[in-house]
Parts: sequence; structure tokens; C-alpha cells
Amino acid sequence: MSIGRLPVHEQHILDEIERSLRRDRRLDRLLRGRPARRRPDVKRLLGRPATCRPRGRTVALLVAVSVALVVTGIVTSAPWALWTFAAVWPVTLFATFRLLCRWSGS
Repeated sequence: MSIGRLPVHEQHILDEIERSLRRDRRLDRLLRGRPARRRPDVKRLLGRPATCRPRGRTVALLVAVSVALVVTGIVTSAPWALWTFAAVWPVTLFATFRLLCRWSGS
């Protein structure tokens, strides 16, 4: 690309584009106003768990924690142990499922 001036006809075209952009009130308001809010990308958030690739150590740790929590909950009847188990168990099942799928080649 050259870094010199534009030819006359291209400069006229560029000037016309700039004039029409300056007259665009909506664009002017958008550029001068507050920045547009970015919303979370729902497709990306929902697709993220599908890319989860847990390791064997991670799944083993989750299983050990789940077993310890359920045994603690049964022995002591402590609500915190049961609720914590209820939160950890679905994550454990999902990670185990993803690991088995990866190992089976699916």
C-alpha cells in the first residue's frame, strides 16, 4: 500500500462517507454515549461443560471427597455434610462420565 495522498476521486468518496457518518445522529449518540453493555455469551457458557476433560486424579479426588462426605453425613447426621455432598455428587458424576467417555474413545 502506498502512504501518499489519495487520488482526487477517492478523496471525494472518502469525504462523502465522512459527511454521511457525521450526519448519522444514532451513530453519534452510540459513540458518545455510555459503552454498550456486553451480555454473557449463552452458547459459549452452555458449550463449556461439553469441553470438560477431567483427569483420572481429579475424578478419584472427587469420588473420595463424595464418599467421605456421605459417610460423615450418615454417621453424624450433620446437615452441612449432606448439603455439601448434594453439591459435590453431581459434579463427581459428570466428571466420571466425561472421563469414561474419553477413555472409551467416544
